[in-house]
Amino acid sequence: MNLIRRTVLGMAAAAALAPAAALAQDTIKVGEINHYKRMAAFAEPYKKGIELALSQINGDGGVLGKDLEFVFRDDQGDPAEAVKIAEELMTREGTVMFTGTILSHVGLALSSFAAEKGYLYLASEPLADSLVWGSGNPYTFRLRASTWVQAAMLAEEAAKTDAVKYATIAPNYAYGQDAVAAFKENLTRLKPDVEFVAEQWPALFNIDAGAEVQAIERAKPDAIYNVTFGTDLAKLVREGGDRGLFDGRSVYGLLTGEPEYLEPLGDEAPEGWYVTGFPWYGFEDGTPGKTFVDAYVEATGETPKIGSLVGYMTAQSIAAAINKAGATDTASLVAAFEDLKVEGTPIGELSYRAIDNQSTLGAWVGTTALEDGKGVMVDWEYKNPAPYMPSDEDIKAMRPAE
Repeated sequence: MNLIRRTVLGMAAAAALAPAAALAQDTIKVGEINHYKRMAAFAEPYKKGIELALSQINGDGGVLGKDLEFVFRDDQGDPAEAVKIAEELMTREGTVMFTGTILSHVGLALSSFAAEKGYLYLASEPLADSLVWGSGNPYTFRLRASTWVQAAMLAEEAAKTDAVKYATIAPNYAYGQDAVAAFKENLTRLKPDVEFVAEQWPALFNIDAGAEVQAIERAKPDAIYNVTFGTDLAKLVREGGDRGLFDGRSVYGLLTGEPEYLEPLGDEAPEGWYVTGFPWYGFEDGTPGKTFVDAYVEATGETPKIGSLVGYMTAQSIAAAINKAGATDTASLVAAFEDLKVEGTPIGELSYRAIDNQSTLGAWVGTTALEDGKGVMVDWEYKNPAPYMPSDEDIKAMRPAE
């Protein structure tokens, strides 16, 4: 089917599915689905970031002359519950699209549902590569930098060292699996003699840290690649620190530098790990990042987390898309998101790539350190994702035919 015919048919089908009540409402509603109880450390700051952005957007006149409203729902981290909520939001609540989720397996379920029903889904946080590549579809867009990109940034640093033998540890679900595969592929390309001597796959939020540390130690790796987060990370850091697992070894941590996961470690925070994260405390005056931090602190009385940033930019992206579309039907919104440019974000201009519906949000990388009894990132830098992306040809080959 040629591109024009495919587009026309897709727009007609999507328009037919768009909630008719949306245009008659006093506000333009967006469904927000997340794990507010199960992952409160991320989800609550995320919600506050959305609320800050909404206060600014609506204070400036809203979208299409109406206030933008988010309808928040808790899916308890259950993919089936998330899909059920999405259907209710679109058919009963009059939302024009839905967004959210943290866990990748929940995001993948919503993405599949969006494609099946012809609804627009902005995956704000789920990091699994398959979301926009192997399982990508025209109705799903993503804000956060992909697992591949962040793992490639860590692999680049790892390749500079003398380490040859690596152990990996990651939660056993879509995100963890993608994160390990991406690191292995990127590091092997940069350093062909590398060897992976152990792969540990604890159940998500149910790690047996003692057993995992013992297994890694037995393999005698030169370096460790860690993908655990939340309570799993805290247990691994404590057990590994007590047993000397990290002594004399380079450690690379995906997400470890994010305040949600680093701050709770207190004075047990690891030092010298090379990580991705969000060093909000290091932004210079006059930069977009510092402007966001100051506004967030003033509005909430709290310091921001990476979730705060993601929520803020989620609302900014949706407002920009609606304004660009000039309408709220799905076809118009999908078309608006393709090559969408979002101005005034904490990183400057953000855009969404038409080739894979992935945003151009990059990642901060740096080294962990202890300052005043708490973990921080030092020697950090913000990296643009473009140099770490697969080629356009490879991306086209990965995405299903549309």
